[in-house]
Amino acid sequence: MVLVVFAVVLLLLMIFILQNGQRSDVHFLGANGHLPMGVALLLSAIFGVLLVAVPTVVRVLQLRLMASRHGGRIGAAQAAARKRAGS
Repeated sequence: MVLVVFAVVLLLLMIFILQNGQRSDVHFLGANGHLPMGVALLLSAIFGVLLVAVPTVVRVLQLRLMASRHGGRIGAAQAAARKRAGS
């Protein structure tokens, strides 16, 4: 099932790129080039996702590291709270 969904998404992506084939000028950080419009839009979407995903992954890793450092104290506090609630 996942493979079928993946194939449909790839097919739609190929149709999008082929239908948006007109050339466009691209200027990015001093680099200049000519790309088909579909490819330029696809690349900009990928860079947008990376712009959000990379800092998110870094923050999640920071929080996991902090939780593992303080895991003993957090676990002891949770156990004490459960013990008080059970009494």
